[in-house]
Amino acid sequence: MARFLHTSDLHLGKRFGNFSGDLPGRLREARHAVIGRLAEHARAHGADTILLAGDTFDTETPATDVRRQALTEMAHHAPIRWVILPGNHDSLQATELWAQLAADAPANVALATEPAPIDLGAGAVLLPAPCTTRRPGRDLSAWMDDAVTAEGAIRIGLAHGAIQTFSEDAAASEVIAPDRTRRAGLDYLALGDWHGALEVDSRTHYSGTPEQDRFKHDRSGVALLVEIAAAGAVPQVTPLATASFAWRTLDLHLLAGDDPGPALTALLPEPRARRQTLAKVAASGRASLAARTTLGVEMARAAPDFAWLDLDETALATECEAGDLDRIDRAGALREAADALLAESEDASRSADARATAAAALARLYGYAQAVSR
Repeated sequence: MARFLHTSDLHLGKRFGNFSGDLPGRLREARHAVIGRLAEHARAHGADTILLAGDTFDTETPATDVRRQALTEMAHHAPIRWVILPGNHDSLQATELWAQLAADAPANVALATEPAPIDLGAGAVLLPAPCTTRRPGRDLSAWMDDAVTAEGAIRIGLAHGAIQTFSEDAAASEVIAPDRTRRAGLDYLALGDWHGALEVDSRTHYSGTPEQDRFKHDRSGVALLVEIAAAGAVPQVTPLATASFAWRTLDLHLLAGDDPGPALTALLPEPRARRQTLAKVAASGRASLAARTTLGVEMARAAPDFAWLDLDETALATECEAGDLDRIDRAGALREAADALLAESEDASRSADARATAAAALARLYGYAQAVSR
């Protein structure tokens, strides 16, 4: 029986520069803390090995504290063994990084820096395909086809990169053969690069990142518990929850006349979960200026409860009712500005983003005028 955890894309040290305040620090700390959660899962399920399928570090030059603190935490969880594969973000081209890791790695951390078999014990052999550069331009897993292992050994592949169109990088070449498990006689192929857990086939899986870091996949991070009874047996793969933050895109569709307040409230997670939630409300449909103002007020009221909350109004059209612009002003500069913004928001020659920006500005102008008139 081979039993291990498969994870990838920890991206330790990721800066999260698109956020402000203390949130980037909280997100970076969550990525470090996931090391401990992975170890807890391994102990709880009787797994003695954790495979890290690339991009353990976010860059080829992680800060010294990021690198050393990660190794210290892994050492703390001995005898659990960690196997670290170079990915495209922390490829072997970063010779100084891998030299430092080799010098500092504790006894329970193995660096899979060579395309050569690694004995995992219990009759299992690991066949790693370390990334030589950020874009190697070739299938680094091809060597597995001819890798010699003992008869009856459980063959486990470990690689990082794209299969078909699954790469995180839209410009990446489709380099890993989708049928590598068949070609190489693998019992399991553990992949990294795609940040959401994904089953390619029963023997080929992307684990995704254990701590979500973007809205693209819209699911909480997991690690995969893999159990293989014997060579040739179909692996049993179980996702285990690992994330501390949730990233959610919430679709809010409105019709003219709808009150967005109750609709938004029903969409948002329960209050206690919000501190650990980054949410993007994607509004669509049509709304009056009054409804858009209400939506903005309700979003502002809810925002302090969340790690991050944002409103995307790109797909929300403005239903300008008779008298709405008069409520801003009947004449003068404010009315001229309102007329211009309404025209821009309805101008099909403009981009969707430009129309949405104009509509949002019109809604803010309307809300300001109403607040002043009270």
